[in-house]
Amino acid sequence: MEFNHLIRIRESVRDYDPGKPISRETIEKILDAARFAPSAVNKQPWEFWVMQSPGKLARIKECYHRPWFKEAPVILVIVGERDKAWVRSFDQYNSLETDLAIVMTHVILAAENEGVGACYIEAYDPAILRNALELNENQFVYGITPLGYPHNGVGKRGNKTRKELKEVVRYL
Repeated sequence: MEFNHLIRIRESVRDYDPGKPISRETIEKILDAARFAPSAVNKQPWEFWVMQSPGKLARIKECYHRPWFKEAPVILVIVGERDKAWVRSFDQYNSLETDLAIVMTHVILAAENEGVGACYIEAYDPAILRNALELNENQFVYGITPLGYPHNGVGKRGNKTRKELKEVVRYL
């Protein structure tokens, strides 16, 4: 799909049909595109955790209480390791959160390109998620996304609104 078209038609999907599984090939296409995301000094301080077993999904889905989230056949969690991310020497800023946001954007766009719905979620309960994932003190999550196909008959809303370019750009 042409990139400018892709970014204009992409919408957050909040309807998933649990009876429509995503093939491993499709998941790997999405993740393969994501792994090419840029990161500070090319550290790539992430791992992609694909939750699809019923037991693991049940535990993960407790971190966010929306009915549509609970129906997703796959939950993707990008786990970052703070000690593997770049640190700016001037002020000790750690790039992990930025790196994970960039790679999640690649996931969302790659999913759209494959016809798979996704929704970048940050409003989950981090304590529940951390416990469900059994993260160590060096591992962090800054966003998760369900992956799946919507129920039959559910389409794009087509009501994406954005500020005009002149409202967000300054030429200096």
